[in-house]
Amino acid sequence: MDCREQFESENYAELITGIQVGESEYCNIDINGRFSVLSIDRGRIAGEEGLLYVYGYLPKVFGLMAQDFTEAALGSSGILQTQGPPLSLNGSGVVMAFIDTGIRFAMEEFLNAAGNTRILALWDQNLTAGEPPQGYGYGTLFSREDINRALRTENPYETLPSYDEIGHGTQMASVGAGSIVDGGRSFRGAAPEADIVVVKLRQAKQYLRDFYLLPEGVPAYSEADIMLGVKFAESFAVTFRRPVVICLGIGTNLGNHTTGTNLARYLNELANVRSRGIVLCGGNEGNAGHHFSTPVPSARIGAGDAYTDVEIRVGEGERGFMLELWGNGFDVLTVSLRTPGGEIIPRFRLGTGQSQTFGFVYERARVTIDSVLVEPSSGDELVAFRFADPTPGVWTVRVYAAESGGSGKFHMWLPITQFLSSNTYFLNASPYTTLTDPGIAENPITVSAYNDVNNSLYAESGRGFLANGLIKPDLAAPGVEVSTALGRNTGTSLSAALTAGGVAQFFQWAVVQQNYPLVQNRAVKGYFIRGAARSGELVYPNREWGYGRLDVTGVFDTLAGL
Repeated sequence: MDCREQFESENYAELITGIQVGESEYCNIDINGRFSVLSIDRGRIAGEEGLLYVYGYLPKVFGLMAQDFTEAALGSSGILQTQGPPLSLNGSGVVMAFIDTGIRFAMEEFLNAAGNTRILALWDQNLTAGEPPQGYGYGTLFSREDINRALRTENPYETLPSYDEIGHGTQMASVGAGSIVDGGRSFRGAAPEADIVVVKLRQAKQYLRDFYLLPEGVPAYSEADIMLGVKFAESFAVTFRRPVVICLGIGTNLGNHTTGTNLARYLNELANVRSRGIVLCGGNEGNAGHHFSTPVPSARIGAGDAYTDVEIRVGEGERGFMLELWGNGFDVLTVSLRTPGGEIIPRFRLGTGQSQTFGFVYERARVTIDSVLVEPSSGDELVAFRFADPTPGVWTVRVYAAESGGSGKFHMWLPITQFLSSNTYFLNASPYTTLTDPGIAENPITVSAYNDVNNSLYAESGRGFLANGLIKPDLAAPGVEVSTALGRNTGTSLSAALTAGGVAQFFQWAVVQQNYPLVQNRAVKGYFIRGAARSGELVYPNREWGYGRLDVTGVFDTLAGL
């Protein structure tokens, strides 16, 4: 079987590693010399529960960050003002990349005045008939010329069979880079003259959906595919010698919410490269009840170890879910588990790299637990729980702190809202530290959402700070009832798209017009923070708004010393 067949086959799993191996034994796609995607026969991994043994290398799954499937928002964020004279910044000479559900390329919002496409390239990871990008091994690449040929036919989507069925990627691309339609009366994006690169992500393979116990039919995307999409998109900075702004509107609750997943760490490194802008959404988990945090009371010598009970309400019909517990530095935490029917898994501890599955007498549920004393990327302790067919009712995880002298502080996260029923949540949840990964990455710009009609925070917007106290989000941008090419929608993914358009405006001024040609994303973030709009009654930075509301006009006022 060749590499393309492996990457497309359900019989092969992808792992994210730092190992470079010869293609004679494995199929391997290098990402940046530090991360690579390795294809391996699933027969080498013993079932879904056995995947916990390679959990650190297993791609995480990500969901979309719009709630369902204006010029007002452009004005509130200072973007509309900078599109006009004297700056006249419309993203010209900048490439904007959207790695998401694809794009409805024939829509007027993605054509120039001559009726040609503004899309430089479209990599559809789902299609197997055409040629993939060189070195990527799967999917089909369509060039600008391919898209223009399709546009000249009666049925463009039959000629070029890549279509955004969900619409999320189309909405994001239109908000960030949509063309001016009907003189701006019908539609206007934030950077209407930027070129566009699109990666249509394929749905996660069934082995990942089964391992993470995802509901049927819910869109979910593999971390490996997303990282390769980012690599493909940022390569256009070299190919076309232009600045590239990468916008992601996806998120997951998996990971430690400090150093983050492999995707977060990759984006963090990429944000240090000049002429690359990275804009991420903060997620819509603020009110979901999917985060729990508390310090375990300090254990006293001779008094026995202290503990905290964490109660999880599980709804009817829940297929299952992953639950992660992350402890601090040198704390040593152990756990026990009580089912809704009263059966108990006594307190226990596993060695590193071990998993154990527990069954029950009166319950169908099976719980697999894996404990890692020192998780390699963070140095923190990780206890991962996999609940399969959980009994409805209240499950109790008792977390013990050994007499270590540590703080006993820990965090627990349930999956994001799309991956659970609405009736599964922590009974004593915390709305803070609910930013989704990769929005926790330090160097990129992370955006929360607010309603620009009344300047109120979008209640579902993810909130900071991070588990290690790092300040995130960086900014808030309009994200409620935002005008898109497919109608109005709500979510932090649209806030990120709007902000990405503002970053494209800045790159046009800085790099294309040679006012600051060596600018990096961290410097861009610094200017956007200094130019942000702030309210006198709030203290900044704060957990909801970061350093303030997006104001691109304020950025240039700051540069001008106004």
